[in-house]
Amino acid sequence: MCDAMVSSTGLSRHNPIDLERILREVSPPPPFPPAADRAAWEKLRDELEPERCAGILAHAQRYARTPVPALPATLYLEYARTGRREGYQDPMRVRRAMLASLALAECLEHEGRYLDPILDVAWAICEESSWSMPAHQTVLADVTHPVIDLAAAATALSLAELDLLLGDELDPALGKRIRDELDRRCFTPYLTRHDHWWLYNTALRNVNNWTAVCTAGVVGAAIYVEPDPARLAEILARAARSLDDYLDTFDPDGGSSEGPGYWSYGFGHYTLLAHLVEHRTDGQVSFFPDDRLRKIAEYPLRTQLSPGRYVPFSDCDPDVRFIPAQLAYLSRRLDIPDLMSLAHDQLRPPAGGEEGNGARSGELPWALRGLFWRVDPAPRFVPRRHDWFSGMAWMLARLDPADPDALTLAVKGGHNAEMHNQNDVGSLVVHLRGESLLTDPGRGRYTKAYFGPQRYEHVVNSSRGHSVPLPNGQEQLPGPEHGATVIEHRADDTVDLLALEMRDAYPPEADLESLRRVVALHREAAGWVELVDEVRFGSGPGEFQSALITFGEAEVDGSSVVVRGERADGGQPAALRIGFDPAAVVARVDTIPDVDLSGGRRDLRRIVFSLPTPAESATVRLRIEPL
Repeated sequence: MCDAMVSSTGLSRHNPIDLERILREVSPPPPFPPAADRAAWEKLRDELEPERCAGILAHAQRYARTPVPALPATLYLEYARTGRREGYQDPMRVRRAMLASLALAECLEHEGRYLDPILDVAWAICEESSWSMPAHQTVLADVTHPVIDLAAAATALSLAELDLLLGDELDPALGKRIRDELDRRCFTPYLTRHDHWWLYNTALRNVNNWTAVCTAGVVGAAIYVEPDPARLAEILARAARSLDDYLDTFDPDGGSSEGPGYWSYGFGHYTLLAHLVEHRTDGQVSFFPDDRLRKIAEYPLRTQLSPGRYVPFSDCDPDVRFIPAQLAYLSRRLDIPDLMSLAHDQLRPPAGGEEGNGARSGELPWALRGLFWRVDPAPRFVPRRHDWFSGMAWMLARLDPADPDALTLAVKGGHNAEMHNQNDVGSLVVHLRGESLLTDPGRGRYTKAYFGPQRYEHVVNSSRGHSVPLPNGQEQLPGPEHGATVIEHRADDTVDLLALEMRDAYPPEADLESLRRVVALHREAAGWVELVDEVRFGSGPGEFQSALITFGEAEVDGSSVVVRGERADGGQPAALRIGFDPAAVVARVDTIPDVDLSGGRRDLRRIVFSLPTPAESATVRLRIEPL
């Protein structure tokens, strides 16, 4: 079984004594210019595309006429009562989007007409009893014990950067209120309590993207407003130790089992904080200490299936939109030109979409950086032929990386205690003409049950929702002991291949002596994918089925199954033929209707290849090729 944990990068070598000395010795200018620095903002406005500047001002004009959305206590309790998140989260996010839009418009225009609307929304945010989302707190706020979650940390940084930009021009009571709330809700709890589950790895729970997001919000805000260098040094030292644990979630090749979407979220905030730390310490403290950070930064380059489409393993959407500003910053900071190409790709319209603005532009920190961390023109990104993440046992093989319509294969090993885990050891994706015809369903709609004891009853988290075998009708089980062993991995001019022993992913009731899966991309002509499952039962004949998952239309046709897709951009739809031996297996197509997904198509189809009769051992061999 693969273990993604590796040795620490050593950020925690930064101790409070040395940090305090550095903080007292250097006093750099702000990382971004306040609105009063008209030379800087006029220069920026002159450099902005006119339509982009007009768009920012138009959004602000609408928000200036929009009442601040109400957030009553009963709405906060909706999650506890019904499990639904959106009722409170949506207006909560509107408030923060209003703050970002109005603040940047005032910085660009500087006529004062947005100051009162900014004051209203900022004061309303300070008045919220909790900055934590209901899904992370559940009950109404105990103001003596604030919860630091993703939203609370993001709110902290947004208010701190608002104060940087416009604090001198808003009512002085707001600046004091912001500092008081940041200290009460974030700085003091961060320094004095150990009940933040995301702070460190423990015997009971490991960290994930929360660690980077929460740390960046709290510590980034402290860099702006904490006046005591000794206290700020303690905050930075704690952050360095915590972020060591976060970086340990990446495998030796920079891979994250959370998938590309949560890389964007978690490592995006890590990038944000790393910049603030380097700036505040005049480069004497770096959170980009070694080449391993470069490998982590390259993760989105290595998980692309086709432009705008990424490996959807774990709780990840297939059409991830990365943050152009982050990619542009990392490209310059770590000298990775391909990241600038990918950043530029993010500005192009996505398939079937409208404007390609990238992700998280409704949050002030990223909206601000979107103006200053500019994306340079760059050629379209072309991925490698083969990518391999050894700690997670993820393989991606591209027949012709220069052709976005060419056949691409992704397959994973790993284990069933990964971050945002789904019971999917051995799952695979076959991608053609910009569409994953055989796919991982991605993430379900986030509800109370989705992250509760019923998690693996949701089809997208269960083995039945993935392209994996079911021996004796048994699904895989969650837990680090339920995983795969890599038997072979190779890539050459003729084939890219991954062989896994998957016996341990299943419970004893599966009665497995061995379950070996081999997945290979053969590189002749238009390419084809070979899938071979070899099973041996332990105590007697057993039943066996191997399933493939698709959102497309699937039909059994003699000795093959034809799968047809539906491209969102109106291009030529992709199609696959899955050949099988009708003497060895019986094929059928089952439909799971109206799956509760985060978005997109909802009818899931399982293409099932079953042994006609129980057997002590058997081989199911499939040939998957473009039509």
